[in-house]
Amino acid sequence: MDVHPEVHLWVHAERSAPEQSGVMTSTEWITDIALLLVVFRQLREGRLDLKTFLIPLGIVAFVASQYLDSVPTGGNDLVLIGSLVAVGAVLGIAGGVYTRIRVSGKHLLIKAGAVSATLWVVGMGARMGFQLWTEHGGASHVARFSVTHHITSDQAWVAAFVLMALTEVVTRLATIYLRSRMVDRGQEAAVAGPALSVRRGA
Repeated sequence: MDVHPEVHLWVHAERSAPEQSGVMTSTEWITDIALLLVVFRQLREGRLDLKTFLIPLGIVAFVASQYLDSVPTGGNDLVLIGSLVAVGAVLGIAGGVYTRIRVSGKHLLIKAGAVSATLWVVGMGARMGFQLWTEHGGASHVARFSVTHHITSDQAWVAAFVLMALTEVVTRLATIYLRSRMVDRGQEAAVAGPALSVRRGA
């Protein structure tokens, strides 16, 4: 079966670009695995503190600074990027909702459940899985799909997956933060209620 000549050009450009060697570097492995491990740290209940927010934000910010050189806008690049960003938002919000938050004394405790951990692994592992697939025979399929759907370059895929991860991290943390504030206010109301009753009784 003949392959569309534009597919050959797309694949050739992929392979000849010096900055896109097609092989995951040590830095990529470390950052991807670090993102995967973030949620496993929360499988054991622990305090909700600044580190809960800063560690994942720091890792994904580093990934973005390394690989998000530009956001292509040609063809249907923005459709691809927007679609994966929307997926990241859904995964992030759902992951935040399925994370348990409770009060213990003066502290809030957080624990990621099985659903939250699974959603995180799916989202954070998507980029790693996609790149491994393209390295082991998937590149021609991606090229063919890209040509058919007017996706202009590999950078569109890079931007889409990086922004998907960034969106998942931000929306998950935002959801956890909002839920923690609700739990805090609920606890304050529960404490204030009896005190108010005592005052009125007096």
